[in-house]
Amino acid sequence: MKTAYIALGSNLGDRIENLKRSLKLLNEEHGISVLSVSPVYETAPVGGPEQGPFLNACAALETDLPPENLLLQMLNIENLMGRAREEKWGPRLIDLDLLVYESEIINTELLELPHPRLAERGFVLVPLADIAPKLIVPGYNKTVAELLSQLSDTGGIKMFLPGNWFKG
Repeated sequence: MKTAYIALGSNLGDRIENLKRSLKLLNEEHGISVLSVSPVYETAPVGGPEQGPFLNACAALETDLPPENLLLQMLNIENLMGRAREEKWGPRLIDLDLLVYESEIINTELLELPHPRLAERGFVLVPLADIAPKLIVPGYNKTVAELLSQLSDTGGIKMFLPGNWFKG
């Protein structure tokens, strides 16, 4: 079994329920188990059109799926939940991003690992540091905690729910 780390985000509808449902659906998939889930943070949207605040979290998964298949399952869950991809960085019911998969470095049309903007996004690094501060991010040769300490601004990230909000 392999360990993968994902980011979750929602800024439409019942945001907490969207996060819970996506994790529940992931946990029900053959070959995927949710190991741990970070606290939930509320964050301002980055880029894109004017829109409401996001709820963001990260999760550690155990999987026997190769990275591309895991990503396809994640995209399938987004579609199943009704995610509409109408506008780049637009509002979304659910957003699931594969951040890190073991020590893999991949750059294909389908998948880029580690996630290409992971090191510049406080809304990803803050919750990821809650569950995996010592994780060495492939290609950066730095831990999540070190990458977070190098960010100049994490001011708009507020704890929304503590780490025990998801019961798998």
